[in-house]
Amino acid sequence: MKAMLKAADIIIIILVCALTFLSASFIYFNRQGSELVLIRAEGSEWVFPLNSEEKIVIQGPLGDTVARIANNKAWIESSPCNNQTCVASGFVSRQGQWAACLPNNVLLMIYGVKENEDVDTIVW
Repeated sequence: MKAMLKAADIIIIILVCALTFLSASFIYFNRQGSELVLIRAEGSEWVFPLNSEEKIVIQGPLGDTVARIANNKAWIESSPCNNQTCVASGFVSRQGQWAACLPNNVLLMIYGVKENEDVDTIVW
């Protein structure tokens, strides 16, 4: 005996697909909040908007690490460490992504701020 889809089954399938698409849209395409770049080094911390154009020179125990922010991406451009893994890690551009130069104690991280949450502009 063949199983036939009833009208209610088809409606439920369409609703589930629509809800899946909408939830994925909110997660991956909703940019109403603003992403921020947090840079931490020994005892210092900087916060910049991800949509800014910045070149940041960070002093560490091995020397200067240079971080860049441009085109809604952030990356470690150069560092005095031997293996250059931090430079090779490439761009970060989404919440939760990070890059770090562990030998020079530098962490670069992306995090987000909700639309109605205020940001302390003194750190900019």
